[in-house]
Amino acid sequence: MLRFQALCASVIIAVGALKGVVAWGDLGHETVGYVAMSFLAPKALSFVQSTISDSDDNSLGPAATWADSVREEASFTFTAPFHFVDAEDDPKGGSCSVVESRDCGSEGCLFTAIANYTQRVTDTSLSATQRQEALKFIDHFLGDIGQPLHVEALEVGGNDIDAICGGKATNLHAAWDTGMIETMLDVDFSGSSKDWAASLVTEIKTGDFKSLAAGWISCSSTTEPLSQKRSLKDEIMETISTRATTKPVTPLACPLVWAQESNAFDCTDVFDFKTGQDLCTGTYFNSAIPIIKLQIAKQGFRLAAWLNVIFDGETNLP
Repeated sequence: MLRFQALCASVIIAVGALKGVVAWGDLGHETVGYVAMSFLAPKALSFVQSTISDSDDNSLGPAATWADSVREEASFTFTAPFHFVDAEDDPKGGSCSVVESRDCGSEGCLFTAIANYTQRVTDTSLSATQRQEALKFIDHFLGDIGQPLHVEALEVGGNDIDAICGGKATNLHAAWDTGMIETMLDVDFSGSSKDWAASLVTEIKTGDFKSLAAGWISCSSTTEPLSQKRSLKDEIMETISTRATTKPVTPLACPLVWAQESNAFDCTDVFDFKTGQDLCTGTYFNSAIPIIKLQIAKQGFRLAAWLNVIFDGETNLP
């Protein structure tokens, strides 16, 4: 597939309309990181604060954008495929699916990247810089997997679909990454990702998301038989335990389930608009923003659970 060469060209075109169009965009990724900070258990919090540099406020929030900032550097170009899962499905035809063997290329994808950096972040034989990089990759990639168009191959994940946001020409991927988030944040939170994160944390602890949050850290589909349900803790611990063996890094079940959740929105909402329709206002925007809020909240909560299991041995979440 030529997805990544095409993506680079599409991003260059889109920069004139919406700067910083990568992944969820800086604001989205920062919010995922800030949400996670509110749910870290003691050992995970200690590792994060001692590992992430002062320049990033020792926080998963500012550090979450690093993986995008380096992926065009010569030493990190190999990470470009890690930001996506190229789901070869048919969302416009109403058929959405994510199949690891079909959609994760030979150069890797989000699934293999999350597994690899989960092993590396605990590897004390690595340098402090290498472990810091592993942490920042986990921080970023667990955010990426919640963006529906990062789990979609159609039209280069929407990069090749023209769109309008706030009266400006852009593309569908950029509208979801950045445009709609910026529009919402400017109105509701004075452009502050930290304030948005605080609002989402409140929703998780005492608001509309409280009854849903426990289900977010399940590694199983709601339709899966009890005998096949998987444990986040067991899966992460098994991945870490195989680090010193010759076994190849294999994708994890939890991110696959979470990717399938994101991908499902491609069938129901993401591509449901008319040519010329402004996506950053009206009915499309009003339908998309609740999805974006849900996905950002989910991935922040999941990021905390992931790191808590790695460093504290349990999710330590409700």
